[in-house]
Amino acid sequence: MNKIGTVRNEMTTSSRIKAIIGGSVGNLVEWYDWYAYAAFAIYFSGSFFPHGDQTAQLLNTAGIFAVGFLMRPVGGWLFGTIADRLGRKKAMTLSVLLMSFGSLLIALTPTYEMVGIAAPIMLLLARLLQGLSVGGEYGVSATYLSEMATADKRGFYSSFQYVTLIGGQLTALGIQLVLQKFILTDAELHAWGWRIPFVIGAALSVIALYLRSSLHETELFQKNHQQSLQVQKRKDGSIKELLKHPKALITVVGLTLGGTLAFYTYTTYMQKFLVNTVHLTKYEATLISFLSLFIFACLQPLFGLLSDRIGRRPLLLGFGILGTLGTVPLLEGLSQATQLWEAFAYLIVALVIVSGYTSINAIVKAELFPTNIRALGVGLPYAITVAVFGGSAEYIALWFKQQQVESYYYWYITICIAFSLVVYVFMKDTKQTSALNKE
Repeated sequence: MNKIGTVRNEMTTSSRIKAIIGGSVGNLVEWYDWYAYAAFAIYFSGSFFPHGDQTAQLLNTAGIFAVGFLMRPVGGWLFGTIADRLGRKKAMTLSVLLMSFGSLLIALTPTYEMVGIAAPIMLLLARLLQGLSVGGEYGVSATYLSEMATADKRGFYSSFQYVTLIGGQLTALGIQLVLQKFILTDAELHAWGWRIPFVIGAALSVIALYLRSSLHETELFQKNHQQSLQVQKRKDGSIKELLKHPKALITVVGLTLGGTLAFYTYTTYMQKFLVNTVHLTKYEATLISFLSLFIFACLQPLFGLLSDRIGRRPLLLGFGILGTLGTVPLLEGLSQATQLWEAFAYLIVALVIVSGYTSINAIVKAELFPTNIRALGVGLPYAITVAVFGGSAEYIALWFKQQQVESYYYWYITICIAFSLVVYVFMKDTKQTSALNKE
């Protein structure tokens, strides 16, 4: 029996679960660092820009948030290449190290009143580093989880990518709730308290770095790496190899477009929407966001299990149809909500619909590509699509609001989901055609 066969036999259920947990915890920390920016923007936006109206300051902060997304395709390419050539473990370890540095830089950046224009420039630099890191994180972690999972549980195990992704948001919001309710006053949060979550993020990244350093490499990568050494002309993780799969590339872009816009609208942007449009207090908006995201995280494994039974495509079709028909009514209703429970109900319905995409989008993408190009194939086209549509979501939403045509944004989301629905209608169910089954 060869070396790879031996590794496969030694990969017990417990060691497989341990590896998935280790990879997922690192994913949670990375996304906590990323989302801490969005969660605390309502407090630090005035620290980095000249004084003005709240929407203008949030618009400037959202602009830097969007620019950070521009680095995600670079991260998707860089870390995807590293993962496909040198291993998933190495790429995941490097990405969390870079995220730690970005968070620490935000925590230490002086205010606009102290250093003038240098303040937003330093904030932008930190955000670019975080964008580079998280751009690589998605493709590599999606690949790692899909390759570690057994064939009959890929939807379930891969769904934990979004459990931990949402968990990062929950951690950021949870820390915000504690600071708001029990530790600091509103004035203290605006003055200096917003720095605390970024210090915490830098510290958590060190813990994640330790956990990832002890991860197992996936069997599929080890097998593929040995084969690559025997095939001198093959360039694993290269753009040339990636372009040999044009249909898969187009599919990733199409299925991501509407889903990522809906996701960022109902998660990252929602806290600002609840304050700026629904006119809830900052604490009420944070509380509703936290509770709804907790339920959202719990839904992911359930939808993942469902996809293992009935396939991936039915869930995507459900999201596409309900998202196209329901986005405008849901956001219109939410914008006019007068009670906390009413706003919470609208948000939960929206997140149930979006779960049809979020729970399985990672495994669907991983099932489209062979091992030698999987991390790059999942990460790069996804990162480009998210940079254009997900990263700009807040900025576009706030711009429409500033122009007093906020409802245009609701229709913008609807059109994007409808475009993805067309892709879902014509694509094959990747559970049946998975490239993971062919290796």
